[in-house]
Amino acid sequence: MTGQPAFPLAAYAVHLAGPTDFDGWRDAARRLSTNEVKPEDIEWHVGGEGDELPAPTPGVELRVSRDFIERAAIVTCHSDSERFALLYRLLWRQRSEPHLLRIASDPDVRRFEAMEKSVRRDEHKMHAFVRFRKIGDGDEERFVAWFEPDHFILELAAPFFVRRFTRMHWAILTPHGSAEWDRERLALGPGASKDDAPAADQSEEMWRTYFANIFNPARLKVKAMQAEMPKKYWRNLPEASLIPELISGADAAAREMIARMPTMPAAHHQAIQARHWPALEPSPETEAHSIDALRQQASQCRRCPLWSEATQTVFGEGSDNAELVFVGEQPGDQEDLQGRPFVGPAGKIFDAVLGEAGIERTAVYVTNAVKHFKFEPRGKRRIHSKPNAGEVQACRWWLAQEVTLLKPKLMVALGATAAQSLLEAPVAITKQRGQTIKRDDGLAVFLTIHPSYILRIRDPQEAAAERARFVADIRTVRAMMAG
Repeated sequence: MTGQPAFPLAAYAVHLAGPTDFDGWRDAARRLSTNEVKPEDIEWHVGGEGDELPAPTPGVELRVSRDFIERAAIVTCHSDSERFALLYRLLWRQRSEPHLLRIASDPDVRRFEAMEKSVRRDEHKMHAFVRFRKIGDGDEERFVAWFEPDHFILELAAPFFVRRFTRMHWAILTPHGSAEWDRERLALGPGASKDDAPAADQSEEMWRTYFANIFNPARLKVKAMQAEMPKKYWRNLPEASLIPELISGADAAAREMIARMPTMPAAHHQAIQARHWPALEPSPETEAHSIDALRQQASQCRRCPLWSEATQTVFGEGSDNAELVFVGEQPGDQEDLQGRPFVGPAGKIFDAVLGEAGIERTAVYVTNAVKHFKFEPRGKRRIHSKPNAGEVQACRWWLAQEVTLLKPKLMVALGATAAQSLLEAPVAITKQRGQTIKRDDGLAVFLTIHPSYILRIRDPQEAAAERARFVADIRTVRAMMAG
């Protein structure tokens, strides 16, 4: 026994270039398998110098399903140090057991499936819980995020953020690697520490406000919420600081939410309506020489049936000398009650985005394509209903008069209805967003989304991405006005 090793040495030591070097594993596996090297005769390592491997045996084909190859690439991202050995063992066994992956009770298959599921779940959590922080301004503006995944998923997850934040210059830092997108190219780099990430910025408060607004106390299920948002992620989520308070106050908040739901019709609807329809007869639509005069005429508009159920006309407001005009779709519930455009939830987003883009709301003019609230009664609530083409056409007269009096340099169509009214043709906002179209009269119309679209997105990450795009659109508008 003297001079003999306590345990038999492996025939080959394979050293891969990195923790997710699937191509390196695949090449080594092909060489070793076709040379009949058994799984127990191989040691798999990450980094360092390995043995010279034999060339693939000529004439020997290695047949394996595409499904296994695709899933093996995912499992390569797992943090288990035995992942490469497991993959080779499964590859080796499939030579004589071609249907091995269908045997759910097999220990190797069970482990393979569990590792794949764990990686995919980790990737999903990264998509959901990465929070960018802004550094720099103007041409130096960048967004940096810190995230601590369980597995080596950065390269796997990064393309998602490229698609979502194509127009942003961003970087994601993790302990095992980093990714940077400069609006043209994705670059992968070494790992970092949390100290390398920027401190909290103003967007933290935006996340907290957004999370508080979408939190529905009536549907709270604490265990389900913690299963979807495990506590280990909370330390890097700005909105997590609100969770204990929101949970503790959920019952009271649900009762308050029910109590403040608008009635149908609104309790003070008739009183307000009586003030605005004193004669119940439309005023003659003569040419107005000022926005105030036009507003007075519109207060008794009967051009379509929407006036009869609405509380009041919601006309445009802002600077009478505005060179920049924003046009939305129609008033909402709060706008109908207050008589002012963009004062509800979508209006709050609109105001915040204007501020971030460097535009003062008081310096612009804000109006809607349709001046009365169209809704459907649903219990005690008034639910927004999209105006039809006839209603948009009937109200176009008022919008045209606003344009004539204001003589703006640029119009911004917020959503498809506004674009249709301004351009007198259907517009696909998702395809034409960010474009500027000149009308026959020379007026330029910039196309973007309505801020209410952001409110309808339930996924916080997607909502944040759309909000960032909206801010970018409005900054483009500001640049056009300055040019």
